[in-house]
Amino acid sequence: MTSAPADPRGLDLERLRGHLDRARPGLVSGALRGRLIEGGRSNLTYEITDGTARWVVRRPPLGHVLATAHDMRREHRVIEALHGTAVPVPEPLLLCEDDSVLGAPFYVMEYVDGVPYRTAEQLAAVGPERTRRAVLGLVDTLVELHAVEPQAVGLGDFGRPEGFLDRQLRRWGKQLAASRGRELAGIDELHGALGRRLPVSPAPTVVHGDFRLDNVLIGGPDDTIRAVLDWEMSTLGDPLTDLGLLVMYSSDLGLTGSPVSTTSGAPGHPTPAELVERYAARSGRDTGAIAWYTAFAWFKLAVILEGIHYRYTLGQTVGAGFDRIGELVPVFIEHGLTTLQDRQDRQDDRNRQDDQNRQEG
Repeated sequence: MTSAPADPRGLDLERLRGHLDRARPGLVSGALRGRLIEGGRSNLTYEITDGTARWVVRRPPLGHVLATAHDMRREHRVIEALHGTAVPVPEPLLLCEDDSVLGAPFYVMEYVDGVPYRTAEQLAAVGPERTRRAVLGLVDTLVELHAVEPQAVGLGDFGRPEGFLDRQLRRWGKQLAASRGRELAGIDELHGALGRRLPVSPAPTVVHGDFRLDNVLIGGPDDTIRAVLDWEMSTLGDPLTDLGLLVMYSSDLGLTGSPVSTTSGAPGHPTPAELVERYAARSGRDTGAIAWYTAFAWFKLAVILEGIHYRYTLGQTVGAGFDRIGELVPVFIEHGLTTLQDRQDRQDDRNRQDDQNRQEG
C-alpha cells in the first residue's frame, strides 16, 4: 500500500480542492498533486495538477509579512486588468481571501508553458542570437506595459503617482527598519543621497516593480515573452523605476555562484546602454536620469534581500539558497553608492564644462 504524496509546505491540497470545487465547479477532475516552484524569494508559487490540467497557485510567505507587502488582491487585480492587452499575463481564475483555506489569501491562475531564464549559464546554452532576441523582447514588453492607459483597463485608482519617488524611498526605508537585525554599512548613506537627488518623474504608468528576465516566461520558436509574472510590487508610478531595475539586473554583480545573479555575462546579451537606448527609442521617454533609477534599484534590492535574510534567520523561508542571501546585501549597497557617485561625477563634469563655455563665451 502506498501513501498519498505529502502536501508542499504552505499548500493544503485537500482544502484547496474543496474550495476549487465550490468556487469553480468542474474545473478539477481528479485528486490534486502540487509542488513548490523554486526560484521565488518572496511570495510562494506552486504548480498543481489533477493529472489532466495544470494551474498555478500564489500565496504569501509563511511568516513575517510586512504591511502592504505580499498583497494577493493587488496581484490578482492587475493581471485581471492586463489580461487581453498587449502585455502577456496568465489568465486569472479565482482569488480567495478566506484564510481558513490555506492560512492566507491566495489566487489561482492558468499555467503557461515557458522558461524563466535566471542565469547567464542558462542563456549561454541557447546561444547569443536567441539571448539577444529574448532580452530585447523583454525591453519591448516593458514598453508595451508602460503604454497601457490605466483608466482604460480599470486601474485608474491602482496607486497614487503624485510624489511617487519620495514615497518609494520612505516606504523602502520603513521596510528596511522592519527587517533590520544587524548593522549595514553604507545603506543609510545611499538612502539619504537618493533622497537629495530625486529626478522629476515622467507621466505615470502601470509599473511592474520587479521587472527582470526571470520574472517572465519565454517560449515558442521566436523566443517570445509568453507571460509576465510576479506582480506583487505593481502600482501606478514612475515607469523609469522599472527600467532602472532592468538595467541593474543586466549589470555584472562581480560574484560567482550567487543565489541572486544577473544575466549580463551570457554571450549576445545586450549591454545596459543598449537596453536604455532601445527603451528610449520605442517609448519616447527621456532616460537621461537612468543612473539615479539604477542606484535606487540597487538600494531597493538590498532592502528586499535583507528582509529575506531576516526571515531566514527566523526559520520562515521555503526553498534553497537562502543561507547566502545575507552576504549579498553589502554588495548591492556598494553598487548603489558607486552608481550614484558616477552620476554625480558626470553631472559635475557637465557643470564645469558649462561654466568654462560661459567664461569663454
